[in-house]
Amino acid sequence: MRSVSAGVGGAIAPAAAAAFKSRHGGAEADGGDHALKKKFACPNSGNGFSKLPTMGLESNSKPKIVTGEFGYTLEDVPHLSDYIPHLPTYPNPLQDNLAYSAVRQYFVDYDDTVAQKVVVHKDTARGVHFRRAGPCQRVYFESDDVHACIVTCGGLCPGLNTVIREIVCGLNYMYGVKSVLGIDGGYRGFYSKNTRSLTPKGVNDIHKRGGTVLGTSRGGHDTKKIVDSIQDRGINQVYIIGGDGTQKGAAVIFEEVRRRGLKVSVAGIPKTIDNDIPVIDKSFGFDSAVEEAERAINAAHVEATSFENGIGLVKLMGRYSGFIAMYATLASRDVDCCLIPESPFYLEGPGGLFEYIDKRLKEHGHMVIVIAEGAGQEMLSESLRSTAQQADASGNKLLQDVGLWISQRIKDHFSKERKMTINLKYIDPTYMIRAIPSNASDNVYCTLLAQSAVHGAMAGYTGFTVGPVNGRHAYIPFHRINEKQNNVVITDRMWARLLSSTNQPSFLSTKDIIEASKGEEPPTALLDDGEETK
Repeated sequence: MRSVSAGVGGAIAPAAAAAFKSRHGGAEADGGDHALKKKFACPNSGNGFSKLPTMGLESNSKPKIVTGEFGYTLEDVPHLSDYIPHLPTYPNPLQDNLAYSAVRQYFVDYDDTVAQKVVVHKDTARGVHFRRAGPCQRVYFESDDVHACIVTCGGLCPGLNTVIREIVCGLNYMYGVKSVLGIDGGYRGFYSKNTRSLTPKGVNDIHKRGGTVLGTSRGGHDTKKIVDSIQDRGINQVYIIGGDGTQKGAAVIFEEVRRRGLKVSVAGIPKTIDNDIPVIDKSFGFDSAVEEAERAINAAHVEATSFENGIGLVKLMGRYSGFIAMYATLASRDVDCCLIPESPFYLEGPGGLFEYIDKRLKEHGHMVIVIAEGAGQEMLSESLRSTAQQADASGNKLLQDVGLWISQRIKDHFSKERKMTINLKYIDPTYMIRAIPSNASDNVYCTLLAQSAVHGAMAGYTGFTVGPVNGRHAYIPFHRINEKQNNVVITDRMWARLLSSTNQPSFLSTKDIIEASKGEEPPTALLDDGEETK
């Protein structure tokens, strides 16, 4: 197989076009239409391209692996034709869509893949690739036969309404699909609530609002009831928007759909404001969250600089990953200390947080501290003598309020130990941040995610999630984003940039640094060079 990197919906690079021309004897110019139709064929479309050999899907959904020369590996996504033979295909309606009539070579090549790792050495194997997202020339659903549904699950995140809107509009305007249902209230809405019809007119301006117009909830996943509802309602495309727990649920739904032999495409759109989903470059809503978090930091800075010995303390989201805290700190440049779950810290003693606060107050008369909600939880539990591990309906560990705890510890230390008056202002913007509408950057990103999911489902792919890998949108098997979480790599250049910006101590011993570097890999291949914008 070969790999061509081109943006979703974009033209193939000139070099690739020239290579095509060379391989096919100038077919692009001479009799080009027929050659291009063969070139952009999709699986089992009956127009000149056969499906590449893959490992068969069994009940445990073994990965579909295609290997090639020089260490090339494609981690492919399931397809309806894997378990339903002799499916008919149809011309893609985009061929007759006036909006795309001027776009040359709009359809993706079946051989197009996206490399997971882009920073390589001369002897490095080509490595893991994913299927490039985009429209295929032939589709597995006729427009009038599509009955799609959309569900949002888990916590709120900027951009949810934009994804909903663009799935509805993408299905309608690109593929002529009129039947789209919204599932109310998360997974349990499949079997406990009514659905609502979604039309382009009805969702026209929802992207300007925060939250989700469909409602959401945690938990409520009953696979049998959900798939029964899908089957009873005649739904054949399911779009599931949610975080890692939601995507695990989507994988189980796909498994049951496949087991029953249903012609139903299950597509996931990954969502987490914490930006801790692996493989993809970033999750939607993250840019908006960082932008809003910076406003909270600015407010804390104003408060801190307005009073003698002023301390502004801001708690940001980040249960297990400190990406929001790290990027908001780097964006602000007013932060003196950033504390995240991945980097242990301690309060008392030489090199501890209290000593650093004392030093900064003496030097500057004020200080701004940013702390992620998951930071310092072990110290907090020990201090409160709490060992109970409670969880929410999604199975997430319920965290104690580290912001309130550490603010009180700071006050107690300086009033009792140092006999020093401080003015500490604590700001917790958590729900303000996640409830805002998405910004311009996230709106564009959500549009690409939604359209990629629609193209994939119409092309017959299923059991996949979508997202950018090194800037190119791809279809990713569920198991790859469910197997672990992204974390800030504290031995990476980006964390070093933060330490350089804040001038805070690392709070790490040599032993901690050695342990942190063991087996750690940057969240994306771009991090290898430390020049990414997550």
